Amino acid sequence: MSYAVIKTGGKQYKVKSGEILKIEKLLDSKPETKIEFNEILAYGDDKSIEIGTPNVEGAKVEANLIKNSKNRTILIFKKRRRQNSRRKNGHRQEYSMIRINKIFSKDGKVLSEAEKISKTSKKEVKEAVSK
Repeated sequence: MSYAVIKTGGKQYKVKSGEILKIEKLLDSKPETKIEFNEILAYGDDKSIEIGTPNVEGAKVEANLIKNSKNRTILIFKKRRRQNSRRKNGHRQEYSMIRINKIFSKDGKVLSEAEKISKTSKKEVKEAVSK
């Protein structure tokens, strides 16, 4: 099974084709659009691996944007021992949910490709989105 290590939003992700990921929100992106990740740090399979210095030139990963949304609320509560000295704050981090379609090598060859989305797999995507 082929995989790639991509960098987006200041984080690194090990991705496989067909995988659904939550990543930092991608600016100016609409659902059901194709996204290309060109910052590929490494790619390979069980037998061989190609590591970049720092990136692998020419390699890329294609993905579909499923949705943009916000995570659950994280409460920040600060309390000190003085009277009425407390503060409550909340935060909802924005994210983009993507599905990895293809992984390309540095010479443009397709290493792995996700299966086409059928009606049953659309249900699986909705279940993964609801998690």
